[in-house]
Amino acid sequence: MPRARILLAVAVIAAAAMFSLSGKWPWPRVREVVHVAEAPAPPPAPTHVETADTLHRGETLSELLGRNGIIAADLSGFADALDPRRLRAGLVFNFRKPVADSIPDRMTVRTSPEQRLMMVRLAGGWDTEVETIAWEPQVLTVSGTINHSLYEALDRQVSDSLLGGGAREHLAWALAEVYQWAVDFTRDTRQGDHFNVVLERLVSEEGDVRFGRVLASELSINGRDLPAYRFDGHFFDDEGNSLKRAFLRAPVEFRRISSNFSRARFHPVLGRTRKHEGTDYAASTGTPVMAAGDGTVIRAGRAGGYGNMVEIRHRNGITTRYAHLSRIQTKVGARVTQGQQIGKVGATGLASGPHLHYEFRVNGVAKDSRRVELGNGAPVEKSKRAQFEAEMDSLQRLLDGAPAPGNVPAVSAPALVAQAASRS
Repeated sequence: MPRARILLAVAVIAAAAMFSLSGKWPWPRVREVVHVAEAPAPPPAPTHVETADTLHRGETLSELLGRNGIIAADLSGFADALDPRRLRAGLVFNFRKPVADSIPDRMTVRTSPEQRLMMVRLAGGWDTEVETIAWEPQVLTVSGTINHSLYEALDRQVSDSLLGGGAREHLAWALAEVYQWAVDFTRDTRQGDHFNVVLERLVSEEGDVRFGRVLASELSINGRDLPAYRFDGHFFDDEGNSLKRAFLRAPVEFRRISSNFSRARFHPVLGRTRKHEGTDYAASTGTPVMAAGDGTVIRAGRAGGYGNMVEIRHRNGITTRYAHLSRIQTKVGARVTQGQQIGKVGATGLASGPHLHYEFRVNGVAKDSRRVELGNGAPVEKSKRAQFEAEMDSLQRLLDGAPAPGNVPAVSAPALVAQAASRS
């Protein structure tokens, strides 16, 4: 009997083990739950297609629009918004077309650095909207060494990540304008001269970068230290004296000086020695000629061996003459200001080639324009002196390498190039 009980107990235990392993007894076993990720919903089908097209040389606006499905009947709305005379080859037009339609329902074009034109097709025609493109000013400092020319130094030592090639060229011209009364960049620079410039660049909301303006600079040119600080729209040195002079050092952008002021010079056309009472600046025909200073035009026309000539009367008995012009762009009695265009370089009169003959006369006596005192501009007003000195101190800190608040750090041009290379 005891043996039977033992066998029965073993049988019960074995049966319980079998049911336990089956997951059905004494209670259902919770199996591991496997979560199956749902397949992502397919992206919505596009409703529009974006394309871009470029206005080609010699192409009309109607030809470009027609190529993109805008028929001639719609052109009146575009003609009101886009002046065909201001359209230039290379202008990029962006079109948006509904997938189910062959005619765009929106067109945008960048009409200027500051504006974008958007046109939207409605039931009754096209609605026009002009968007203003915001440009944020950023202040940075660049510095480097001049080995050949200022432009070459800027182009070589300032990276594309800071200023593109066109912007670097604008910076070089801006610096030449700041120092036009003190430095002849075609003749005065020497290898090893140095530049240090605080400038403002502009960055658009679309990431475009362009040159803004020079805020301050220090040039070391041929042993001379030449500081310049912008204040009230003008440039002054560290003593508050204006960098502007009463007369330009050269009234034309020239390639070289072909003949200096001389009391005895062999004339290439007449074939004899005579006085040369001016300076000849070799330049291409058509190069703009500017008034060297403020004054009144007292002569504008043909003048014997001078060819086409303009003569201007200034204060203090000074007159200036501009000869051999191909074209005169002023008239007798006109008031002109310094830098105003008055004509174009030519080879009229007794000239062996295109150049500007420029004379500087004091009380009728010819003087060497490259040696005369050019006269000082107005200094900082006494009432603004404290304000100027505070601004000068702030700009000087940037020139010395302090970071511009909230902007691009001020470092040397070679370091900027190295930074750009390390990021690429």
